Amino acid sequence: MPNSPSKSKQRWNAEHYTQIKVWVNPEIAEAFKTSCTASGVSIASVLSKFMADYSKVPTIKKPPADPYETRRKRRNAAKVILTQMEQLALAEERCRDNIPESFQNSKIYEDSDQSADTLNEIIDLLREAY
Repeated sequence: MPNSPSKSKQRWNAEHYTQIKVWVNPEIAEAFKTSCTASGVSIASVLSKFMADYSKVPTIKKPPADPYETRRKRRNAAKVILTQMEQLALAEERCRDNIPESFQNSKIYEDSDQSADTLNEIIDLLREAY
């Protein structure tokens, strides 16, 4: 049995949309369906946009999806940030370790040391948070 919309979904659609039936050549219909599927867009969205453009009616734009809308997406983003911070901390430590001995009491060395410590504190906080 194909997936059918629930009664509440059907009721909502009936209240907010109008159904239009069109008779077209089968080859055109099949090519159109194939193109929509290949492009990853719905048939309704393409036809709605065409109808709005043709009749010069502005379309209602949906707000962009929140890239961090789910806990999983937020955790994955935090993991990426954590990995980048770890790489940055390693690079800063390597930089600090390559400062010649004659400069190890200088401001440059102290700044590099402080940066490495701060990055490691951030990494620890990120690990605790996730």
